[in-house]
Amino acid sequence: MDPIRRNILATGAAAAATVAAPQVFAQQIDQGGGFKFYEKGNVRIRYREVGSGFPLLATPGGGLNSRISNWPTAVINVMEEFKNDFRCIAMDQRNATGGESTGPIPVDDPWGAFAEDQLGLLDHLGIRQFLFFGNCIGGSFALKLMERAPERIAAAVLSQPIGHRPENPDVMYNLSRDVWAKEFRERRPDVSMETIERYLHNLFRARPDFVYSVSREFVRHCQTPMLVLPDDTPAHAYQTAIDVASLAPNAEITVYPWKDPPELKARTINRVRAFLKAHVPVTAAR
Repeated sequence: MDPIRRNILATGAAAAATVAAPQVFAQQIDQGGGFKFYEKGNVRIRYREVGSGFPLLATPGGGLNSRISNWPTAVINVMEEFKNDFRCIAMDQRNATGGESTGPIPVDDPWGAFAEDQLGLLDHLGIRQFLFFGNCIGGSFALKLMERAPERIAAAVLSQPIGHRPENPDVMYNLSRDVWAKEFRERRPDVSMETIERYLHNLFRARPDFVYSVSREFVRHCQTPMLVLPDDTPAHAYQTAIDVASLAPNAEITVYPWKDPPELKARTINRVRAFLKAHVPVTAAR
């Protein structure tokens, strides 16, 4: 068949499929530089893959600005450190400033929406079971994934998890309002500040305790293996990390501090690698 005619027919078929099923249509667009897009309905997620092996979904820190470009300055650059061990997958979280993932503001269930974006991407890639590495806000993502899809997440690393501070209860709300929300409204002036405040309320005030995304009771009964890397900054509450490790029946925790000196950090990274490898499902390891 003539190449031009073949391309026209293929384009027409794809367009027809989109019109026929707009709510379930998903596509992958290669942006170059290893970046691709996954689209479903009115949500568009940019992602990147490196390495090979058992899938490891990794989310960098940055709060609501968690995005792929944050990895080079992360305490542990997962995409570099583990690309020889796992199929590493990273994504810009929905509406992160500086990222290219977009979608509605999910006021009613914000943590659930993040989980659906993450699981939707894995579905698109044909991945059923996976490992998870979550830095900063990624700790809350990890626990929400365990609640939503416990049969799919084989194990998770919670690195520098965010958490509620009784002495500064609005630290995450205020940081998100003053940084993320300000930048978001410059891009999306059609979204009212009232909507954004309701969104932030349901993220960080509706469950004003612990990790925001799930309850202590859930963690107490959560069977998913996890490794916690504590931190102690205004957003990364040390006590929250201790509480997660104490409550979860299959949790481990590293020493603190672990980022310095370099030799200790290197040993911590090796412990993370060993933990993840130890929890690759037996059927996948064969």
